[in-house]
Amino acid sequence: MKTTDNNGDLTFLNQAPSQWKEAPDTPIDYAPKEETIFLSGGLTLLQDKLIEAALNSLDIRFISLPNPDFKSFQTGKAFGNRGQCNPTYFTVGNLVKYLQHLRDEKRLSTEEIVRKYAYITAGGCGPCRFGMYITEYKKALRDAGFAGFRLTSFDHEKGIFQGEEIEEQLLDYTPKFFITLIKAVIIGDIINMLGYKMRPYEVEKGSTDEALEKCKEIVSKAFLNHSSLIKALWQCRKILETVKLNRLQPKPKVMVMGEFWAAMTEGDGNYNLYRFLEAEGAECIPQPILNRLMLSIWEAEQGLYKKETLAVNHGKTVDFSHLKSRLLIKVGKAAVKTHFSLYAKAIGLHDYEVPNMEKLAALAKKYYTLECSGGEGHLEVAHLIEAVKHNLAHLVISVKPFGCMPSSAVSDGVQSLVTARYPQANFLSIETSGEGAANFYSRVQMALFKAKQAASEEWEEMKRPKHIPEKVNNYLYQPRNDKIGSAARLIESLKH
Repeated sequence: MKTTDNNGDLTFLNQAPSQWKEAPDTPIDYAPKEETIFLSGGLTLLQDKLIEAALNSLDIRFISLPNPDFKSFQTGKAFGNRGQCNPTYFTVGNLVKYLQHLRDEKRLSTEEIVRKYAYITAGGCGPCRFGMYITEYKKALRDAGFAGFRLTSFDHEKGIFQGEEIEEQLLDYTPKFFITLIKAVIIGDIINMLGYKMRPYEVEKGSTDEALEKCKEIVSKAFLNHSSLIKALWQCRKILETVKLNRLQPKPKVMVMGEFWAAMTEGDGNYNLYRFLEAEGAECIPQPILNRLMLSIWEAEQGLYKKETLAVNHGKTVDFSHLKSRLLIKVGKAAVKTHFSLYAKAIGLHDYEVPNMEKLAALAKKYYTLECSGGEGHLEVAHLIEAVKHNLAHLVISVKPFGCMPSSAVSDGVQSLVTARYPQANFLSIETSGEGAANFYSRVQMALFKAKQAASEEWEEMKRPKHIPEKVNNYLYQPRNDKIGSAARLIESLKH
């Protein structure tokens, strides 16, 4: 790893402090908007590729960055500030690493990279370092030799009409942009969830991933050709049905939640947690990005309610701006639910419902202040209680970066009270730092051992019929009952 040129140089000692400047020292003749190549990434592997196709369908020249790996983490630490959390190091380092690839292997000049490329990211205020991400990117890019590289951001809390508030836009953040983006994210959530349901039970190893790859190509082409996404998902259904499964295997179900990036990423950022759990014989239940989207809508509703009920001297009797905002929120929520339902039915995801945020808030409010909206807010508490009350998982893992303030306060503080009230909960709070994988895996294995015992006991208690219909091995058969394990749930459904 090449470190900064000034590494080890102590001549800065006893010198007068200098003011940080974000603007480059000399003006740069940037490429016009239509010639600019936009970069981004950081969601699941499938969603990043679907977003690439979706944005290119809007005539946006967009490239999804490769999955952040350990080298990205090292690069972020080399050029970033000290004391950052590993999502910062992974994402910042991943961008710098990609630009170094363009410069050192693709032989593009630094000037050409800075002139033609730009990075898209979410911004806004956060409870921790999130509010400083933009400055962190600029600092690392400058020290890596890419001073003046452009970044464009949208506020993750302001919805689809925020483009009207952004001056000198590098990218047109129109409602169409966000609607297309959300469609790609929702479809990615649905396909990912089906993949996690199928992969632990596949007869031929790798067949599920092969089918998912075909689905990714089909949906990507549908975006690029502006053809029906529902029809594309029906095609995916036929492909997924060809994957042979043996679903009558008792496997522990493991719900993974926690800090957004650490719980969502599929790589070195969480030590490949999902693949590790599957290799250890578990079935994973990821938290889809849809949940975070619905939480943002719920928070917008709560914020609007507070404004409407706040007594203001000489205020308007009827504030039509509030009526407009409430209507937009209701329309947005209905649109998300409708699109999710249509896409899920088309591809064959039947046993997942869009979360009811009011019910989740009611579960969590005894333990967590709902007005505190940092990180995942009360959602993490609510998911643990829901998992226990409704028999959703044998083990719940909360994964977050080392030192993550909002998530650590919940997982290591509030959840201790929840587990005291619900002693039957099998809960593990685990941190990632980009290093120390052996300790991480060891703790997961210990918690997983207890989950395996619970899954085995549940399976042994089941009375299996002499004749088991072939439908139980079809992924489209997704019964619901009070059993936790998939195999036990299937057997229970045959009694009726």
